[in-house]
Amino acid sequence: MKSQSDPLLENILEEMIEIPAGTIVLRDDRIQKEWKVDIEPFLLSPFQLSQEIYKEVMHANPSAFKGSKLPVENVSWLEAANFCNLLSEKLNFEPSYQLKHKSFVFNPKANGFRLPTEAEWEYACKAGTTDIRYGELNDIAWYKANSGQKTQEVGSKQPNEWDLYDMLGNVWEWCSDIYDETVYGSYRIFRGGGWNDEERGCLATNRRRSHPTAFKIDDLGFRLAKNLTK
Repeated sequence: MKSQSDPLLENILEEMIEIPAGTIVLRDDRIQKEWKVDIEPFLLSPFQLSQEIYKEVMHANPSAFKGSKLPVENVSWLEAANFCNLLSEKLNFEPSYQLKHKSFVFNPKANGFRLPTEAEWEYACKAGTTDIRYGELNDIAWYKANSGQKTQEVGSKQPNEWDLYDMLGNVWEWCSDIYDETVYGSYRIFRGGGWNDEERGCLATNRRRSHPTAFKIDDLGFRLAKNLTK
């Protein structure tokens, strides 16, 4: 049990957006494959995780560009998953990840905070449309042409139809999923494009991947998801 309330952390849950059920068709151009995924209702943060909140939980700030309202970056997938577990424990939820001995197990049924699956991420990004972007790029995203070569405060561009901000641009976002275990081992997926990407890099459909512990960079962060519990 947490010893005292923490309004900053408790506000995270209060502001999360309920994403409705639906379906999404994913595509991997590398292997020319498409597959359909059914999406159950879930909760998703409207914002990329800020440095202020990361520091409150982790007592550290690894970001290259410092600012309390800037998105946290320079975090590995493992660090993002560990943050989700620690936040869950602080707010009395069941952790979503078992992170022991280089064996990282995701429990999709846990009620704690987690990273979205990539299907959830793309579904939420498109917000009921089939477009590769949810608006004009300059209006919705910080990318190479307008970012000033750095991250910008979360939530300072226009949101999509479901009131989710920065789903494209600012920083890429880690997802829970393994990319292709038979080819890439434990590599995890990230989505969305970042401040240093050209226009073609900021698409709802772009898929990238990297090592869960060794890879961290100044245009890669995350946002929180959570199972919907009534």
